[in-house]
Amino acid sequence: MSTANLFSENAEHLRRRHLKGALLAGLAFLAILLAIIVLVTLLIDVFVDGLPWLRPQLFTNFPSRFPEKAGLRSALQGSFWLMILTALMAIPVGIASAVYLEEYAPQTALTRWIEINISNLAGVPSIIYGLLGLGLFVRGLGLGRSLLAGALTMSLLILPIIIVASREALRAVPPSLREAAIALGATPWQVIRDHTLQYAMSGILTGIILAMSRAVGETAPLITIGALTYIAFDLRGPLDIFTVLPIQIFNWVSLPQKEFQRLAAAGIIVLLGFTLLMNALAIFLRNRLRQRW
Repeated sequence: MSTANLFSENAEHLRRRHLKGALLAGLAFLAILLAIIVLVTLLIDVFVDGLPWLRPQLFTNFPSRFPEKAGLRSALQGSFWLMILTALMAIPVGIASAVYLEEYAPQTALTRWIEINISNLAGVPSIIYGLLGLGLFVRGLGLGRSLLAGALTMSLLILPIIIVASREALRAVPPSLREAAIALGATPWQVIRDHTLQYAMSGILTGIILAMSRAVGETAPLITIGALTYIAFDLRGPLDIFTVLPIQIFNWVSLPQKEFQRLAAAGIIVLLGFTLLMNALAIFLRNRLRQRW
């Protein structure tokens, strides 16, 4: 085969590759555009229906069978305290587990088995965690349908996500940083506390943002453990029965009256705001840590 023919054949092959690449890029762009259009359409529909119902009574009143008197007070309290308790239980355990697996645990068959199972648990459907919480916390430990049982269940749900994300953040820290600190006489714990965790904290917070964003919108585990749809009193402690925003929204959506459908749209706007506020706080802390370290 002559050089001219070989060059022509290579050019044709390269042209076909570029054409396939452009075609796949166009299909990917169309898929993203379609998803954005659907999302924007849903958001517009929600805001059109829900904005007129975003009045002070929505935040100060308890649920009611009369739409004009119904509010999200008990659901807001339940979501707020559920997220606080879940974060207090899941975040320290998740970070500590990631530090142990990444920095201390020997590479044995048992360790690899644990790592594989943690990664698999991050993709388990949430209803499975609800069944686990029902058997372990509600019935096994006798916590009943309490806020504490819900927080423990949600902690199990987000724990694998925090562990996997924290391990990846710790793994991204250059080994030379650890070696330099050890060479200067630091103990392994001092290296982790003063250097590794500080540099990895922005990545760890990213994983926490993803985990908490999933937890705030979950409904199936809480319905499984028996969270209620109608509560007309303030929470007094972690052993009280509770409800949360997604359950209250689900309850309103299932009612036939149009007014409750619009109330559900207002509840969705509040839930979006709650999620964005929580994410904004975590992103602010992450950026501050990046600037500091």
